[in-house]
Amino acid sequence: MIKVVYNTKKIEISGHANFNSSGNDIVCASVSSIIYTTVNGIMNINCNAIKYEDNDKFIIYVLSNDEITIKLIENMIDLLTDLARQYPKNIKISKGE
Repeated sequence: MIKVVYNTKKIEISGHANFNSSGNDIVCASVSSIIYTTVNGIMNINCNAIKYEDNDKFIIYVLSNDEITIKLIENMIDLLTDLARQYPKNIKISKGE
């Protein structure tokens, strides 16, 4: 299961969807597309608005509270939440501290 834990300063994404085999997992591909599109969009607008780590977990640190960054992060969370509604056995979204 992919787990997404977020708050206003940090978003952590970890785990594997296990919806299908590697290379054929539409849930994993969707999560990756949503995350990388959001990160690239923010970085293209303001490269100082976030920083991220892509190791065992994908962690996004929100460094700016400007309107565009916040809107893009909110959109990412909304898209991941919609995906979690469609695939509740494969992705879980929760608000952290």
